[in-house]
Amino acid sequence: MIVEDDSEVEVRFANNTTTTNGLRRQRRVTVVTVKAVSGGLAAGVASRTGSPDLDELVRASEADAEQSPPAEDAVPLLGPTVGTSFESPPGVTDLSTIQGVLDDLVGAFDAARSRRHVLSGFATHQLETVYLGTSTGLRLRHEQPTGSLELVARAPDGTRSAWAGQGTSNFEDVSLSSMHLELERRLEWARRRVELAPGRYETILPADATADLVVFLYGDLSGRDAEDGRSVFSAPGGGTKMGEAIASIPFELRSDPGEPGLECAPFLVTTASGTDVSVFDNGLRLEPTSWIAKGRLERLFFHRAAAGRLHLPVAPPVDNLVLELPGASGTLEDLVTRTRRGLLLTCLWYIRSVDPVTALLTGLTRDGVYLVEDGEVVGAVNNFRFNESPVDLLSRATEAGSTQRAYSRESGEWLNRTAMPALRVADFNMSSVSPAT
Repeated sequence: MIVEDDSEVEVRFANNTTTTNGLRRQRRVTVVTVKAVSGGLAAGVASRTGSPDLDELVRASEADAEQSPPAEDAVPLLGPTVGTSFESPPGVTDLSTIQGVLDDLVGAFDAARSRRHVLSGFATHQLETVYLGTSTGLRLRHEQPTGSLELVARAPDGTRSAWAGQGTSNFEDVSLSSMHLELERRLEWARRRVELAPGRYETILPADATADLVVFLYGDLSGRDAEDGRSVFSAPGGGTKMGEAIASIPFELRSDPGEPGLECAPFLVTTASGTDVSVFDNGLRLEPTSWIAKGRLERLFFHRAAAGRLHLPVAPPVDNLVLELPGASGTLEDLVTRTRRGLLLTCLWYIRSVDPVTALLTGLTRDGVYLVEDGEVVGAVNNFRFNESPVDLLSRATEAGSTQRAYSRESGEWLNRTAMPALRVADFNMSSVSPAT
């Protein structure tokens, strides 16, 4: 049985004033039944929200198992393991967690009005407590805090805008004032407008924009898709590209439940089997995992059944992601200073997959694309539609800064805990001009 108890608080603001705030509490209970059927084991799943009738939920799960075919991912259940906090009640968050943001908003709204721009955005904090118990003796509990702050500053006529976001566990490391100052600087950059044609441009991606793209790469690490020839990580003629170089410089891409500042659940919890995860693996200990090492593809997602069949290491997804170039140092500003002419691309959005076999993505720029000349930002440029593959980008990246916590505007809600470097790409493909403002 899996119980997911969520406590969430949020505040939203627009036009230099708070608009809504609220508390939410929700619970989902899932029962997974493993049943012997002709040809193997079948898994049945039933989920309900609130405080369901457990007897009814068990019967529904058993009925689902009886109607299901033998599971390809069937392996013996794990157990027994008992966590020290299993009997503890679920955690609860409240407005006090984001009180610092609320206090800073008052001064930020006053400053925005006096400097003739408008602030909007939202802050949210969630405390999710997960309980996992099985008939084989697993008794595990994990409490996961997840927060984010997003801030947009706009000129009153809408011709200039800038975005900033930050992921956090408890908001103690969040400074709304610092974010606001950065957005004011970008609005000043945008007082000069430069129109550029589509084309390939040397482009600097801040850590947040790097996360926008690399999170999609992480989602493409399906071992099954690679085995079946449906992935950028499929090898010509069959098999996968594990062990092959995919980056021009020795990038490291890794996940670790104990990563400082990005701590996440140390065991697997899933309410349904999929291509790369299995309900039979619930409670599996998650280890530090290197996905790319020295620029080479090291691991793909494999549940226990697939890993056993292929004689490969088990590698489930982990709820954090770090991209790093060992030895790299310097800031985004350092990359800008070393740029003769190029673009500073601060924010991507509406990113969609075009071709999974090449990992090609398309999307739009938004809230700030800037022209850099002789080491200085000299103005804002029009928005573009881009067409790029994050795997291809790593192979063409020419420079990286130091890794820092990052927040993807496109995917931060799905994967909040990321750390990325700023990147320089010599020929980022701005395929067409976007009319978006």
